[in-house]
Amino acid sequence: MLKRFILWDFQRGSWQYDVMVGIILAFIFLTPRDWFRDQPRASSIVMVPSENGGVAFFVDPERLARVPENQRVAQLTKDVQAQASNHRLRVTRVEPILNSEGELQGYMAFARP
Repeated sequence: MLKRFILWDFQRGSWQYDVMVGIILAFIFLTPRDWFRDQPRASSIVMVPSENGGVAFFVDPERLARVPENQRVAQLTKDVQAQASNHRLRVTRVEPILNSEGELQGYMAFARP
């Protein structure tokens, strides 16, 4: 019987098929995110490894779409402090990330405590 479950050898509408679908759905919806070290994707600011004792963040380009260039550092300082729960972080510079065609892919924000 285990071989039939593994090979999915049941007709649609049979109770065995329904049980397998139920097990799969339970696994999808009831498995905690922590088991797979999954992070929410809704965040538009992601911390990335950095050198020289600083902290770097990748920022989604839509996050700064309506922010004037001269206000980006101040806006990102507020956003990064909220994201990292560290009110001592200060963004020192923001650099655009462009692909090979010159299209904007995002920003790198560099911060220091």
